Amino acid sequence: MKAGISPRREVELPALRTVGSTGSPLPPEAYRWVYEHVHPDVLLASISGGTDPGAAFLTASPILPVYEGEMQCRGLGVAVAALDEEGRELVDEVGELVVSQPMPSMPLYFWGDAGGKRYRESYFETYPGRWRHGDWLRLRPRAESVTSVIYGRSDSTINRHGIRMGTAEIYRVVEELPEVTDSLVIDLEYLGRPSFLALFVVLQGGATAVPPALRARLFDAIRTGLSSRHVPDEVFAIPEVPRTLSGKKMEVPVRKVLLGHPPEKAANRDAMANPRSLDWFVAFARARAPVGGA
Repeated sequence: MKAGISPRREVELPALRTVGSTGSPLPPEAYRWVYEHVHPDVLLASISGGTDPGAAFLTASPILPVYEGEMQCRGLGVAVAALDEEGRELVDEVGELVVSQPMPSMPLYFWGDAGGKRYRESYFETYPGRWRHGDWLRLRPRAESVTSVIYGRSDSTINRHGIRMGTAEIYRVVEELPEVTDSLVIDLEYLGRPSFLALFVVLQGGATAVPPALRARLFDAIRTGLSSRHVPDEVFAIPEVPRTLSGKKMEVPVRKVLLGHPPEKAANRDAMANPRSLDWFVAFARARAPVGGA
């Protein structure tokens, strides 16, 4: 979509029935792009799950309608709910994604985790007895089913002046600009500041610096299209965004690197699609230390 390619004009696609999407939230405009530029009559199967349970929590169904920006239904036999901080279930509001009942592929323990301490801390510490996956979720009642929207990782939420914002919402606005091919936003604390919001962008043509005019347009787009409180403190050009093997942006590991954690403890390079991308952030952290000190 960012490259301006229209597959249905390039090739014949008579046998295409389904297009799958996972890894990061698929924005509404991408839904429209698929039906306009790929195929007008396919099942756009946007799903969300987890590597450890090896399954989808939120999935697709060929007998349900597709609403732009939403996943069609919860997985069969998967008790997905959105909870508030007190553990109460939410309907049509954003909360923590939990699985409240055991599911067949849910792991019993982690390899080498004697006693299960790391396993319990990773998934069951926040809501005892319920699997907290670490995503912001909104369940929307529809006539045919309950659809869902993922707003990004809850452990990388941007909290500015008491207002929380999912990173996926910022990416949607930033990546609408044609000059930006990818982006990463990280909220940091430096020098006693409650927040230093850093925006990292991959630019068309591999540019290594953000022109002042583009910087102003980025900030204005966030201010007018999203929230004046979530305008970044600074923006930096990067070669590529670190991603997992399943395509997820590695917000939490990058944040740890920028806060001075040892890279080998902050991220597992064997689980990355582009492990060398982390080197830029390691060098960046060492050179600036801290980011917000200038």
